[in-house]
Amino acid sequence: MTYIITSPCVGLKDGACIDVCPVDCIYTTEDDNQMFINPDECIDCAACEPVCPVTAIYAEDDVPGGEESFTKLNYDFFVGKDLDELKEATDNAPRNLGG
Repeated sequence: MTYIITSPCVGLKDGACIDVCPVDCIYTTEDDNQMFINPDECIDCAACEPVCPVTAIYAEDDVPGGEESFTKLNYDFFVGKDLDELKEATDNAPRNLGG
């Protein structure tokens, strides 16, 4: 199982989740409007879930109704992408856009 970031993150990109992730599996780019959790790297520790200021992060099996499309969006984000390039993009991406 992995964790999924859902619609409350869209346009916000607070980044508190990135700060607490022990395996650095949360990514974004300057052009994306939310964060994404790499399902292949996530260790299911749940450290990201309680620090999200907008309650956007859920265990994959607990994603609320109406938010299911974010599961596919999360998986699709990583298809064909180089993780080293994504790490660099994440480090350079603006954060805390909503406040």
